[in-house]
Amino acid sequence: MITLKEIAVIRTDFPEKFGIPRQSGLVEELRSTLVFHPEFRVPEALRGLEQYSHLWLIWEFSKAVREDWKPTVRPPRLGGNTRMGVFATRSPYRPNPLGLSCVRLEGIDFDAPDGPLLHLFGADLMDGTPIYDIKPYLPYVDCRPEASNGFALAQQEGVLSVELPKELAELVPEDRRGALISVLAQDPRPQYISDPERVYTMSFAGLEVSFTVDGSNLTVTDIHKS
Repeated sequence: MITLKEIAVIRTDFPEKFGIPRQSGLVEELRSTLVFHPEFRVPEALRGLEQYSHLWLIWEFSKAVREDWKPTVRPPRLGGNTRMGVFATRSPYRPNPLGLSCVRLEGIDFDAPDGPLLHLFGADLMDGTPIYDIKPYLPYVDCRPEASNGFALAQQEGVLSVELPKELAELVPEDRRGALISVLAQDPRPQYISDPERVYTMSFAGLEVSFTVDGSNLTVTDIHKS
């Protein structure tokens, strides 16, 4: 048995699971900040990290921790009806609820009161997610263009056309507006739900964003502060 030490948490614009991109890097505009716990706020531990453009984060599906596990799961990409082996998926319901995400490193703030802080782009994590480790992404070994996607692209996700009325767009901070549109374009809905009359609400950056989807068109219907 080994004991994993939580070294940090990540701060993102997603207080809830709904709306988080299904994989890291799908919405490059998403900003986040990695905050180390006091024990690990050691600048020397980050020496040389600024030389890398991308990082791997190893983290915990903190809202999916269970004492038991099942050998098969129902991937949402397959409509939620087909069972596949848990090790053939990235489901959070695993024997060890660990996640792996590739993020872009924008910079390191050594002077912040609770620094050093890592400023990141493209994370697919909920706010407050525990981080267990950080490793540099090495394209010469980590990138495999010839790799097979398996059933992960069996049902290709399209990009929705997003209509964000001007009066609602002005309620979104300018530095978050592009990220919100990109998140909505990825279609946050469960793939097995398709009801043009249904209104969905997503929490993002301190806002409650309501929208409908008709075919390939998403329309934002309301935005207000959480």
